[in-house]
Amino acid sequence: MDPIVSRAMAKWPNVPAVYGWLALDRRGRWLIKSVTPAAADAEAGFEPIGNEKLIEFVGRNYTHDEQGCWYFQNGPQRVYVDLAYTPYVYRIAHAHPLAFETHTGMPCAELQSVWMDEAGNLLFATEHGPGLLLDRDLPRGLEALAYADGHALEEEQLIALIEEGGDAAGVYFNTGAASLPLALMREEEAPRRLGYVREPRPSAGQSGC
Repeated sequence: MDPIVSRAMAKWPNVPAVYGWLALDRRGRWLIKSVTPAAADAEAGFEPIGNEKLIEFVGRNYTHDEQGCWYFQNGPQRVYVDLAYTPYVYRIAHAHPLAFETHTGMPCAELQSVWMDEAGNLLFATEHGPGLLLDRDLPRGLEALAYADGHALEEEQLIALIEEGGDAAGVYFNTGAASLPLALMREEEAPRRLGYVREPRPSAGQSGC
């Protein structure tokens, strides 16, 4: 967290939090609630943040509370984030062996768990938290799926695994440096199983904007 943010938190400790104004999409883009409806996504009412310095500032000060609600600490104020899917979006940083980084640019030192959802998306847990593999990197991620004997999944086997949602026993995600068992999980189960809140909102009696 930036020192200027830590100082602001200490100076103004009771600033009400903000909800419903900041979002993270499935491609790792920060979105802000639009004040000009014509410029916003017609369905969501948000538009992408384009300022690179602001994007970096949000990323450096992005964290979560004890309930698994993720937020951007904007000086003394928490700005809670609506998540399109997961708190992080992971992207491939190096291909051989496979290594990943968060959408905020933090390298991942420890890949802890790997899941596949009913649409064939890959989800990871790392030391930073749970996240979705970026869609443009998904083909390379799926190539890393293999059986215990090292044989890669054929396309028909992968399709069957996704469409039938059966047992993934014996299927592993192989980065070239580590091999982790693959588990299956439906998208709707992810917040509960991975411990995060998709749309944080103030509880009854709690102040917030």
